[in-house]
Amino acid sequence: MFMLKTSIACLSLVSALGVAGPVLAQVAGATTTVGVTVTESTRFAMGWSVKKTLLGKTIYNDAGQKVGKVEDLIISPDKSVSYVIVGAGGFVGIGRHDVAVPVTQIQDQSGRLVMAGATKDTIKALPAFDYASDTTTRDRFVANAEKDIAKGHAKLTDLEKKGAAAATDAKVRIDAQIVALQGDVKAAEGKLAELKTATANRWKEFEAGVSAATARVRKSIQTAIG
Repeated sequence: MFMLKTSIACLSLVSALGVAGPVLAQVAGATTTVGVTVTESTRFAMGWSVKKTLLGKTIYNDAGQKVGKVEDLIISPDKSVSYVIVGAGGFVGIGRHDVAVPVTQIQDQSGRLVMAGATKDTIKALPAFDYASDTTTRDRFVANAEKDIAKGHAKLTDLEKKGAAAATDAKVRIDAQIVALQGDVKAAEGKLAELKTATANRWKEFEAGVSAATARVRKSIQTAIG
């Protein structure tokens, strides 16, 4: 038995290969040097193939039931595989539910991929995976939310200064506004923290909560004294 993550290390083979004499290819009557050496070609041929060994392969649970199929791999910048994209249900891509499963949850048992404890229903219950291609909208939303929170902190500082110099009656009102604004700012920070820790394709699930929280911060700022 071996973990997929160990097998995927073969994908970084190219960085460890030595350099032998380059392969020469004839292109339109000219001699052109290509980027794969004889040594590299031989080692690649003897190496581990994602297409033949993993992609499209059925995943079973520990009871031997089919729970999905490997549709893709998500490879982190350091060349280790972080997630396997599993497709469950559907037919020829219609109605299929793709999810991201941590590679550590899947094992190769004598050539069979096994995800212990999984069922088709538990796979389908996971959030659908979508390829993230542009983070511009998310980054802009986060920046605007951070500005609202920063304005809330600035207003708190202003209110605290005014409260310290205010007469008793005014101080009571200011202190109440400080408590309310502190609560709103803290809530907005919590909602934004949840959004930031979400994966790139799931951040919109937290967008409404952050928007509502920052709206309360803006309202508290507007209604505060001075």
